[in-house]
Amino acid sequence: MRCEKSKIMIFGATGYFGTYMVKASASSAHPTFVYVRPVKPHHPPSKTQLLSPWELLFLWENWMSTKSLLSPLPPFQTCCDKKKLIRRAAEESGIPYTFVSANSFGAYFVNSLLHPYDQNLKKVTVYGTVGCNYEKDIAEYTVKAATDERAENGLIIYRLPKNVITQLDLISRWERKTGRTMEKTFISDKEMVKLSQSSPFPEAVGIAIFHSIFVKGEQMNYELKEDDLDAVELYPDYDYTTVDQLLDIFVVDPPERGVAAFQ
Repeated sequence: MRCEKSKIMIFGATGYFGTYMVKASASSAHPTFVYVRPVKPHHPPSKTQLLSPWELLFLWENWMSTKSLLSPLPPFQTCCDKKKLIRRAAEESGIPYTFVSANSFGAYFVNSLLHPYDQNLKKVTVYGTVGCNYEKDIAEYTVKAATDERAENGLIIYRLPKNVITQLDLISRWERKTGRTMEKTFISDKEMVKLSQSSPFPEAVGIAIFHSIFVKGEQMNYELKEDDLDAVELYPDYDYTTVDQLLDIFVVDPPERGVAAFQ
């Protein structure tokens, strides 16, 4: 008898990471639902191109007011505070949940650090150490966890051993693969703090995030708690993409530059 797959609904399915989630869920044969805003004629094709190959049920979001208020996005700390509120609300709701700590999106951050789309780039800024996990792997791990009773009401950490790398090592590997030598500019802790204070939004938020990851090392400078779940231990048979393999992908097919939206 065929085992019936659980239904999965994805919010933000047309966003940067949402597209990976839709692919991972649908590719795993889960009945996949996406919750998005109504598509309007002026929407860019990229928002809908991904969805056409899949047989999905769309639940359209219907806003009472279509007026958009233009206002500055909150600083990085405010973003974190909002995430904390969402987490507390989930914990208090009584609804089963699983939280995911995926560290840095590999393709996004490697793209930001190395600019592989720019074949003429000869300079690079050096910050520190990062854990980069390919978005495809993060999405597929997350889909596995979504229907895994072991992950219910827990926290999964995606700290993949082969993907914890210093930026100098990352640059060195990229130089070997491309045959180009990069001129390195080192930026200090104090310089980054000053830049975060003097730069306009949203650049200041991005600088603050880089400072948290590379200078303070807040993704890596803590030990997992006893009840935290390690994705590698939970799914030992999953063959994740290493940073080195991700660089090979970028040599052949460098992605376009991505820009994050901070809310």
